[in-house]
Amino acid sequence: MTVHQEDSGQTDRIAGVLLGAACGDALGVPYEFATPPGPDEAPEMIGGGLGPYAPGEYSDDTQMAVCIARVAASGADLREESALDAVATGFLEWLREGASDVGMQTRRVLEGALAAGSRPPALTMRTITATLHEKTGRTAGNGSLMRTGVVGLNHLADPVATAEAARAVSELTHFDPLAGDACVLWCEGVRQAVLDGTFDGVRAGLDLLPPERRDRWADWLTEAESRPPGDFIPNGFVVQALQAAWSSITHTPGTGTEHLVAALATAVRIGDDTDTVAAIAGALLGARWGASAIPAHWRRSVHGWPGLVAEDLIDLARRV
Repeated sequence: MTVHQEDSGQTDRIAGVLLGAACGDALGVPYEFATPPGPDEAPEMIGGGLGPYAPGEYSDDTQMAVCIARVAASGADLREESALDAVATGFLEWLREGASDVGMQTRRVLEGALAAGSRPPALTMRTITATLHEKTGRTAGNGSLMRTGVVGLNHLADPVATAEAARAVSELTHFDPLAGDACVLWCEGVRQAVLDGTFDGVRAGLDLLPPERRDRWADWLTEAESRPPGDFIPNGFVVQALQAAWSSITHTPGTGTEHLVAALATAVRIGDDTDTVAAIAGALLGARWGASAIPAHWRRSVHGWPGLVAEDLIDLARRV
């Protein structure tokens, strides 16, 4: 972890990353692959979904982010193989103990790693997802982007290190470079939102991508900024998941709590993978507006594996 100095605003914004993701996740849970709320209906943390989950309970998106955050909070550098082994071990413990809703691609990788026994878990997972990509050409789901926001806190002073960590954690389960690219963009968005209090980092992250893919991603971001959020459905593909979250944020007016609440409602109303799109958006919104912008009734309700509540998520993010 990079040592950095924080002011009170930055501390609040750090605290908002995991909490924002968890609140978006819990708001989206009831509507995942079901009928989303209408244009005049506010999403609520009523539970159910694919868990089924209790009211206010977050799902796999935040559960996997917690696995990453625990390792980062120990002071580990998420680019290092020992840290990636620890993250991978956390994913496997989660699969055994707390996972009630796991994406198909992620499940195939984690179950393969469990079957491999005592082999180094990070290397084993990368080998499995590479083999899966070779066979199917389809490893660009949204499952690494959904959990990536907290990685943006691991190297707050260093955009290159942030990008390297984002890609390394993504590649544990998602071989396709597009999945890693999306995580790089979103983590740079989180990093700059925490430091500067802006959303400028998502576009600034284009400079951290391989040159041959920058123009394509710039076009995808422009598309998200120019088309309504509801156009980005289905959103299981990582590009469309990022576009759905970014479109929800950029098309929603307001500041602070008003913007955070309305943008998350927009993300959920898109439909399809509602908890994931809202969790992705929530991490960046929390990084921009801070934990103090998250409504008190959401903070009282949100909770999830492994027995964490809002204050635990805040504390964990601050220790990353």
